[in-house]
Amino acid sequence: MTRTGFPGGAACSAQLTGWVLVEADPLRSLGKAMAWARQQGLDELHVLTEDSAGVLARQAALFSDPPTVWWLNATELHRTEPEPLLPHGPAPDPGGFGPLLEGAGLEVVPEHDHVGGELRGLEVARVSDGRLEVGVGAADRELTAMLHGDLAPVDALERVVAIVQEHRRPGARSHPLSQLVPERWLRWTLRNDPARIGVDHLEPAPGPRPRLGLRERDIGCAIATDTVVVCSVGVALDLVPSAAEARLALAPEARLLLAVPERDDHPATRALAARLQTPAEVVAVAGDWRS
Repeated sequence: MTRTGFPGGAACSAQLTGWVLVEADPLRSLGKAMAWARQQGLDELHVLTEDSAGVLARQAALFSDPPTVWWLNATELHRTEPEPLLPHGPAPDPGGFGPLLEGAGLEVVPEHDHVGGELRGLEVARVSDGRLEVGVGAADRELTAMLHGDLAPVDALERVVAIVQEHRRPGARSHPLSQLVPERWLRWTLRNDPARIGVDHLEPAPGPRPRLGLRERDIGCAIATDTVVVCSVGVALDLVPSAAEARLALAPEARLLLAVPERDDHPATRALAARLQTPAEVVAVAGDWRS
């Protein structure tokens, strides 16, 4: 038996079979485990995890010749069946705030439990439970409400949009506001020029799960005619399992396009995309996508 390093866990192999123990960030581990098995030249892979085993099994089931997922419960191992994917509920309604967001130059984006108002992919306002909250992230929304609660909604929006627009635009100096959620900036760019990836239109759509925070790497999902588009920036081995799960949630029979900047078009991503039961296509976005 040969032991090898594995980020966020441990791995070993014997002959053509491999085992990966996932100890950190299990929802992003399947692609890494499969890429490791491919690098080692293995034919069979077993993934062991204490958390999210059902979700990993669901992701694995979307591949041909899938890995086997085991739930590690103390010293016991249990082979795990795919956890059913709960359907998305009805899209949240922005109510009367939709025209206000659009009037401020924001893209109105449905999420799992709210409607976001995004500027080049960055949420600067949201409508939740019939209330408009303005700010970038939870802390900023709370601070804005405390310090500028006396402003009319349109004035509060104009203030935040002006601040973000100064830094989140082509040619601006590097700033934290230009670094957040780059995959959604890419989605915004492609929505405004869908021909770059060979579709005629794009509409933003929620991912498989609510995002954890603005600094967390994630995917940006969109739908076109008979196509699900998933945007990603940076080489991310969890892209393919996450994108396949997004297609399962949005349109299971649709074509799946993975849109990545040209520099992030990696052979490991293409290899994983080809292993899906319904393979995905990788589209490299040429040139400067921060337009």
